[in-house]
Amino acid sequence: MPDKLNRRETLLSLAATSAAMATATQASDVQARALQGSTATSSVPTIVTDSISKENSKPGTRDWMLSNTRIDPATKYRCPWVEGYASHASIQPGQTLQLKISTRPSAKVAIDVYRLGYYGGDGGRQVASLGVVDCKPQAMPEPGELRLMNCQWETTTELPIGADWVSGVYVAKLTEQNEKLQSYIIFIVKDSRRSDLIFQCSDHTWHAYNRWPSQFSLYDDGKNEWHWGGLSQVSFNRPYGKYCQILDQPLSIGSGEFFLWEFPFVYWLEREGYDVSYISNTDTNANSAECLRGKGFISVGHDEYWTIEMFQNMQAAIQNGVNVGFFSGNAVCGKVLWDSATRSMRRVGVFGPPGGTRDFEAMKSLAHERPYANELIGAHSTGPVTGGADWICSLPDHWIYENTQMKLGDRIPGLIGWEYHGDPAPIPGLEVVATGEIQSSPGKLNGGVYTATVYPGPKNNFVFNASTCWWSDGLSAPPGYQSPSVYTSPQGVDRRVQQITQNIVNKMIGK
Repeated sequence: MPDKLNRRETLLSLAATSAAMATATQASDVQARALQGSTATSSVPTIVTDSISKENSKPGTRDWMLSNTRIDPATKYRCPWVEGYASHASIQPGQTLQLKISTRPSAKVAIDVYRLGYYGGDGGRQVASLGVVDCKPQAMPEPGELRLMNCQWETTTELPIGADWVSGVYVAKLTEQNEKLQSYIIFIVKDSRRSDLIFQCSDHTWHAYNRWPSQFSLYDDGKNEWHWGGLSQVSFNRPYGKYCQILDQPLSIGSGEFFLWEFPFVYWLEREGYDVSYISNTDTNANSAECLRGKGFISVGHDEYWTIEMFQNMQAAIQNGVNVGFFSGNAVCGKVLWDSATRSMRRVGVFGPPGGTRDFEAMKSLAHERPYANELIGAHSTGPVTGGADWICSLPDHWIYENTQMKLGDRIPGLIGWEYHGDPAPIPGLEVVATGEIQSSPGKLNGGVYTATVYPGPKNNFVFNASTCWWSDGLSAPPGYQSPSVYTSPQGVDRRVQQITQNIVNKMIGK
């Protein structure tokens, strides 16, 4: 969510509990359907707990990084000299991915494919090269209803996904041969096995902020730079332009927000050798069984846009005993409707109460109705929505702080930002593990209060909420990573953040 939202003045009424119980009943129904859909366990491969460790023992490279980028100043976000998108947000080994590439002018383009991870600190490994292919300018779509930009580009080449490719986040690095300008096509390789952890990439939100080719994000209605209503629709059938907020990050050209908020978490997880499988937001939306494949489910960074199907599928997973970690801020805020015909989404509501945030005028036109995000996460976007703060320990005896030596009131500087969660739900057993006041600039409080929470699930499981987009900043600093700085500045890798994360992930998987 952009920088203009603001504050809700009161907590949820306890009278909301009955409505929350009705929501839980709905989730139970979804759970039953999910379990029916996953009962054929013989068809689901068993856990291979060392696949990530084996993958990361292979030689890495830093050649995955873009080294020569350019943006057309007339568009502010687009690299028209070489750009492209994939036919699928996520795809399985053995399937074929179509790459749709445009160059202006016509050019030969070298295509090299990398899996992203730890790899001895290099951050990536080359898994394929498609050589050099001939590319040409592809037609720009005419804006459709709700300003939808739905490219229908020809397939330039195909990428067979190897049967031995390990689940992960991959990039096809495009290098045009006229001036050696570069951009990415990002995609996820998923699998169907049972794993310890499921890492959900926040690609709904990546595209919500994708202004390609120029001012055509979910926030652009043709009049306002930050429209928060229902007058825009965005499709996955288009390249990712350069990221439009907070950072000037060249690695975002063609890769959405992955390198900004999620890659440091992936880098750390794979360095530690955790067994993890990766999926897209679109997978959580389409298949409730995806949420049940792991002992723990992880949302990271900026995971703002969810469908009601995603919400219900996650509720069902929690009811079924899955542990969930929202290492994210502003998560599950905007309710979107998915259209499979155009691979697109549009806003239809807010997962929060009327007046819960200082709304954009257009936001008032959207439905604010249950379920609310804090009933799933523990807390949700509230108050000014944006701002920063230190992580301040409020419950030092809680198990998340084991081996951190943190005491009541101890701080991790700048870790909360640039969006957060507050207004904790009246969930039985919910505990506030960190809380503090939010500032809009150093020393200037804006009235917001963040709450990081943990609450128990029904089967000895739990849900953790970090209440920040910037949690990963404290975990690792992979090649090419840039620390954010707005409202406050996180201080980079911190042993306490690593230990808290290890405590949470280990408890998720029963380690």
